[in-house]
Amino acid sequence: MWEQLKRWARQLESECMALWFCCRHPGMPWLPKIFALLVVGYFLSPIDLIPDFIPVIGYLDDLILVPIGIYLTLKLVPQHVIEDSRAKARDWIAAHRPKPKSIIAAVVILLLWMLFLAALWHYFGADVMRLLGAVW
Repeated sequence: MWEQLKRWARQLESECMALWFCCRHPGMPWLPKIFALLVVGYFLSPIDLIPDFIPVIGYLDDLILVPIGIYLTLKLVPQHVIEDSRAKARDWIAAHRPKPKSIIAAVVILLLWMLFLAALWHYFGADVMRLLGAVW
């Protein structure tokens, strides 16, 4: 079972690298390109939407969101683009090149967290301050 999981993880990385090459392919339509950029940006981002240190749900985004995003995006990509991109991804991985990082995706995820925390503060901030005032 452990070998199956490792094989699945390698296949997932290979498919995501293929999507990365799909984004750069001149024959890629704009709508699948937007979806591919979102999925690849999230996959390559050094920061997760749900941090991995949160028990159980920290890994759910990696185990559920990324594979579903890859699967749905590949359904939109033309077949010849997928074939060319998979070949480039295989060559990239065979050359043992490092996985690229997406700093832009990391910044976007940080901004989303900041917006989420600001919304929480907007709705619950006064209550928290009253509660802290009552405790002190």
